[in-house]
Amino acid sequence: MSLAPRLDLRQSQSLVMTPQLQQAIKLLTLSNLEIEGFIAEEVERNPLLEATQTDEVVKPERPEREEPAAADELVTGTAAADPLDIDYATESHQQDSVADGGGGFDGAIAGSGGAAPEDGPDLDSFADTSLSLADHLLAQAGPAVAAADLFIAQHLIDQIDDAGYLTGSTLDIASRLSVAQMRVEAVLATIQTFDPTGVGARDLAECLTLQAKEADRYDPCMAKLIANLDLLARGDVARLRRLCNVDDEDMADMIRELRGYDPKPGCRYGGEASRAVVPDVFVRAAGHGWAIEVNGATLPRVLVNRRYHAQLAHGPQDKASKAWLSDCLASATWLVKALDQRQRTIVRVATEIVKQQEGFFRHGVTHLKPMTLRQIADAIEMHESTVSRVTSNKYLSCARGMFELKYFFTSAIQATDGGDAVSAQAVKSAIRALIAGEGAAILSDDTLVEQLQARGFDIARRTVAKYREALGIGSSVQRRRARTLGGG
Repeated sequence: MSLAPRLDLRQSQSLVMTPQLQQAIKLLTLSNLEIEGFIAEEVERNPLLEATQTDEVVKPERPEREEPAAADELVTGTAAADPLDIDYATESHQQDSVADGGGGFDGAIAGSGGAAPEDGPDLDSFADTSLSLADHLLAQAGPAVAAADLFIAQHLIDQIDDAGYLTGSTLDIASRLSVAQMRVEAVLATIQTFDPTGVGARDLAECLTLQAKEADRYDPCMAKLIANLDLLARGDVARLRRLCNVDDEDMADMIRELRGYDPKPGCRYGGEASRAVVPDVFVRAAGHGWAIEVNGATLPRVLVNRRYHAQLAHGPQDKASKAWLSDCLASATWLVKALDQRQRTIVRVATEIVKQQEGFFRHGVTHLKPMTLRQIADAIEMHESTVSRVTSNKYLSCARGMFELKYFFTSAIQATDGGDAVSAQAVKSAIRALIAGEGAAILSDDTLVEQLQARGFDIARRTVAKYREALGIGSSVQRRRARTLGGG
């Protein structure tokens, strides 16, 4: 066996994503508002691009016309014709359902008349522009804390979470800062006098105590009540009355007072400005079918300024300038084609979703059918990964409200009579309706299973519990305790 070095020539095949293809795949996942920001950056970088608002409608494919290029066949004059829906090994798919972590259809496309009027309410005016909790506390620490202790105050404030609670112990903080624990406790006591009342507490009891003291309601009875919050959570009002040595009227008054306090005083600060969700697709009834359109109000029309390119091309330029101009033209041409293919892909996917879920759009959530990404992908002859990208961060607006496209993909629940399966969202809607109308008789999960099976849902108790928790509804025990305290 020879150990000498040698040179071998081997031939192999591999999939390579060009930068243009990588960017085209990224465009599929972006919402219209994110696309608008992306276009603004490209227009600023590329002098051959122009962006103008448009009401142009993206037409669907029609058999009698020339078949446009498939959404997963983006072809440019400078880039290879690579499909956008290749399932690369490094790619990750989203789940079919957010919760799980049938007649004729006219695919008519209307004009983009669903755009919001220009004189509509400015939703940004309702955004919270307050300071963060840390900034709010630091502003109060300046005049309230001695200069020599400001560094302790700053460290304590850094250890206060968004809810307003101190996350570290004063002993650890004192050791870290090489100061006496009593000194840290004294500074913390000062911070606990800041606004909002209750900030800097180490647990819920201390938070409520600070607020009771501020309201001048911290008497021995209230102290006893706060010290036994576990009994209050369990609804053991009789035992609380005995411990606090009060009658029914006083106990009810104390509980009402306690409920008026804020268990998370810091949450009113430091939140991100709320953003309005803007629909990417509009769906409306049109005769016996549906009209589907992309929201053009949030999507500028991108054009290639050929006249400006001709002026630059005929002017004096060196080799580097000529290459730069050629790159700008290729990039601008590619972006226009990529955005057009993105719009067509969204329309195709949304059209098939509406076709599959026509019962929902006509009759509501009880008629929502189980559906997977693969079903849509097979119907429109695309890859499952393309459908996953298109339905990410996209919202659909219809007469029944606004829904994320992922909302329509849900797991199946079998019917007890062997009929068609129903979607998990329909079951959740039924659970919510049953609990909302339970009245004085609190429904246990077992009772819910029986009533759901009577409605034709073949569902297990653990699934009912999972869906109930996903809806943010407590157990029958928790609901009974809450009702007892509410009536107390």
